[in-house]
Amino acid sequence: MSNRPEITAILSLSIQKHINPHDDPRIYWAREVTFDYATSKSCRVDYMKFKPINNTVSGIEKGGFYCYEVKSSVEDFHSENGHNFLGDYNYYVMPEEVYEKVKNEIPYKVGVYVPKGKHYRGEWYDLKSVRKTIRKDRTKPISEMLLMMFRSAARESDSNK
Repeated sequence: MSNRPEITAILSLSIQKHINPHDDPRIYWAREVTFDYATSKSCRVDYMKFKPINNTVSGIEKGGFYCYEVKSSVEDFHSENGHNFLGDYNYYVMPEEVYEKVKNEIPYKVGVYVPKGKHYRGEWYDLKSVRKTIRKDRTKPISEMLLMMFRSAARESDSNK
C-alpha cells in the first residue's frame, strides 16, 4: 500500500465489503454517520452497522451497534479526528504495519481489522481480526443511533441517483 488517499479508499471499500459482502438489504449500515451536528461535540463515525437480535420489538431494542474507524497511517492514527467509538462494539481498520506501530496505544475495548490479502472477486482486501473488541455500554439511545444511521444512509442513496 502506497499513499494515504489510496490506502484510505481501499480500506474503506474493504470494510464495506466486510460489513455487507452480498449487498443484502437486511444488513443495516451507513458510512460517515454524524452525531451532535452543529455543536461543539460534533463527531463522525466512518462506518456503522446495526445488528438486531431478531425482528421483534425487544430484539431490535437489544441489538448491537458496530463502529469502524479507518486509519491509513500512523499520522492518521495520531490525529485528533476519527476516534469516535459510540457503538457497543468498536474497531479500527488499518494496515498491519500501522497496527504494529500503534498497538500499545489502542484503547482496551477496541478491536482491530487488517487486510489479509486481495479478495479474489475484486479490488478490495479480505479483512482479518488481529484484536477482538470487547462490548462496552454505549451512551447514546438506540433511537438516536438509528436515526443518525438512517439519515446518513438516506444521504448516500440520494447521491447515487
